[in-house]
Amino acid sequence: MQEILIGGHEGGQVIMDAAMGNRHGMISGATGTGKTITLQILAEGYSKIGVPVFLADIKGDLSGIIQAGQPNDKISGRVQQIGITNFQHRGVPAVFWDVFAKTGHPVRTTISDMGPLLLSNLLELNDTQTGVLYSCFKIADDNGLLLLDLKDLRAMLRWMGDEAKTLQADYGNISAASLGAIQRQLLVLEAQGAENFFGEPAIQLEDFCKTDFSGNGVVSILDATELTSKSPRLYATFLLWLLSDLFETLPEVGDADRPKLVLFFDEAHLLFNQAPKVLVDKIEQIVRLIRSKGVGVYFISQSPLDIPEKILGQLGLKIQHALRAFTPKDQQVVKSVAATFRANPKINTEVVIQELKTGEALVSVLHKDGSPAPVERVFIRPPESQIGPITPQQREEMMRRSPFNGRYELVVDRESAYELLKQKTERLADLAESEQRKPKAASRGGNRQTAGEAFLKSAARAAGSSIGRQIIRGIMGSLLGGRK
Repeated sequence: MQEILIGGHEGGQVIMDAAMGNRHGMISGATGTGKTITLQILAEGYSKIGVPVFLADIKGDLSGIIQAGQPNDKISGRVQQIGITNFQHRGVPAVFWDVFAKTGHPVRTTISDMGPLLLSNLLELNDTQTGVLYSCFKIADDNGLLLLDLKDLRAMLRWMGDEAKTLQADYGNISAASLGAIQRQLLVLEAQGAENFFGEPAIQLEDFCKTDFSGNGVVSILDATELTSKSPRLYATFLLWLLSDLFETLPEVGDADRPKLVLFFDEAHLLFNQAPKVLVDKIEQIVRLIRSKGVGVYFISQSPLDIPEKILGQLGLKIQHALRAFTPKDQQVVKSVAATFRANPKINTEVVIQELKTGEALVSVLHKDGSPAPVERVFIRPPESQIGPITPQQREEMMRRSPFNGRYELVVDRESAYELLKQKTERLADLAESEQRKPKAASRGGNRQTAGEAFLKSAARAAGSSIGRQIIRGIMGSLLGGRK
């Protein structure tokens, strides 16, 4: 059995069986109570047993995980208090990623891969606008038009506006108002830096599932400091896309002695804020099913109540740092959080939640049979790696030595919807000009197609054959119900 030490108390140590790691978990507590350190020690623990980790670094504090920590009296005292016999100051292998490509390797995906459900949530569209966006993806799919970046999507929306009457019979009403609203939201998204996120080369998810030569899991650290402040909705959408794409691409693994990959989603409440019910339902479905792919998902937030009840009920590991209750509403929250734990007759959970000091937590792990252990008051073990960030110079050096250096930095702009629709427009303009130069012939009937009209009807088929395939997306916003 492979184990991860979480901490200890007067009665002994609290250890999680790594085989339960894909049963997901929660780290919660008020600001400044130690959630980041708890995240760090779990990431270390998984890495040391060969499990790759992906985590979002919200405050910029977690880059120090690559460096050995420095001994001090506080750490030594906690090690002795918990009874750790094999504590060793050391770092773990890590790779840095950044949507804005400033402090890590670029992270990108394509518009087509994102899908209309996640994209409509990102753009904060209403139901009518969402329907038009679905039509946009359906038209692109039917005609083999790749939507790779924002300019592809804009070109597609413009073309739909120009050909709204022609498209209406097959795809329903496409209103100019909805198209305009979507275009305006794209401008807002672009101003938030999303143009960096959509395009190619798209991230290969297997790059988040690596181990080093010693068999340690590589920790992939997404610098989310600027992302969460500049575009929290883009941050949440990226995490949801990552979760859904992993679910679609990873094979079933069944029961194993450890997870295949572990994800830590900090500021988890952003995933569900103002999300439509259809999206929340999809997330619940994926969280329930993805553990069969060997993936563990850990949510970090101030309160477990930030997480939908159906997802909260699926979480195995629960680590609760202190909560403060200054108002009747706060007291009700504390009472509700206490009720999420399996009771321990030795602990008044509701009272202890408010008494916990920094570095202490209430912890409940899963037994081997999947049942939750009674809650325990625990001193969280200290990390073996550095607490706090590394210097910018150290980060740059790690970037230069990274095995992914140069793989994603150069943007590729291959032929896609923008180029094909531009070519189509230019050919139509040339055709119209040549038609005007021809002598006018007598009309043979009011319903006869002009050459330009015939071209319009065949243009989509020509575009489709030039790509040579139909795009099929996965569970998040799929038009066809699943990837094939």
